[in-house]
Amino acid sequence: MTTDLGPNLDFSAPAGADLSSSQYLFVKWSGANVVACAGTTDRPCGVLQNKPTSGQMAEVRALGVSKLVAGGALATIGALIGTDAAGKAVAKVLGTDVTHYVAAATRTVSGGANEVISVFVQCLAPARAV
Repeated sequence: MTTDLGPNLDFSAPAGADLSSSQYLFVKWSGANVVACAGTTDRPCGVLQNKPTSGQMAEVRALGVSKLVAGGALATIGALIGTDAAGKAVAKVLGTDVTHYVAAATRTVSGGANEVISVFVQCLAPARAV
């Protein structure tokens, strides 16, 4: 799966927890650190690109093309997605999931949970699904 379609916007920040098992999941800010998203209403700041332990530098893709772990089936290319309670990609419905953030759109589809898909990430100013 090709993911280097640049330009991509990545940033580094200290991991606020052990993120060694969180590669390609949505992350969020916790003070000056990043941690895994842990709620459906969390506001993602990007997708984790590496596997840092607590205190190590996390590489986060805030804008561009990235791999992302699916939280379930995503059958439509271009589907709007945000985080589930485990930082995985799930579909968000405009007008229904109004307290959730849309942080990406699918480039490839997923048949089920834990598949790695390709997405267009836009976490610079994620919008609510209103």
